[in-house]
Amino acid sequence: MHELPRTDGLVALHATARDVRATHLEFVLSTQRIMRLLLEEALGQLQHTDSTPTTPIGATFPGRVRVQRETFAVSVPRAGDALEAELRSIVPDARLGKILIQRDPQRKVPVFHWSKLPDGIAGKEVLLLDPMMATAGTVKMAVSVLAAAGVRPADIVLVNFLTCPEALGKLFAEYPEIRVVTSFVDEGLTEQAFMRPGIGDFGDRYYGTHG
Repeated sequence: MHELPRTDGLVALHATARDVRATHLEFVLSTQRIMRLLLEEALGQLQHTDSTPTTPIGATFPGRVRVQRETFAVSVPRAGDALEAELRSIVPDARLGKILIQRDPQRKVPVFHWSKLPDGIAGKEVLLLDPMMATAGTVKMAVSVLAAAGVRPADIVLVNFLTCPEALGKLFAEYPEIRVVTSFVDEGLTEQAFMRPGIGDFGDRYYGTHG
């Protein structure tokens, strides 16, 4: 599990995004900056190998290059679409898919609706885009869908904006080999299963809607 370093800059962006008084624009701009940091770190978690490009002065640079040339990413709508949009700006030719999982309001459990995955995803490294992970139920279901499509949990990198120890414990208990990149691990859950101190409903705040 990799959590972004808590630099003053990152904490300041979180302070803006978490503030209940933040405007819609302030929330979007601050979270977009964090999501770019997350995605660059997640891309760096994919397998790399040595590369020695020649510079304009004829010298060589001891670099690294991705082993898997194509970037596969699967988002969990609606909040995951925000991460997908930022990924498109970084990797315009990324191969994208979606897994729709929604919470049943009566039973309070995640329910799988449908998936649309890119061709050739089996056996590949995949970025799983889901910003909020409070109980890990949705993420575990998404991982099971990817596994059924031939993606090994060890080849999945979860790109996550905010999580908590309870969710991480549940996820790693079932999928210890999955890789997680998050911007912040919160203190824990309230009795109502909200992350504390939390950020609110990410999708509603990002898209300016009300649940």
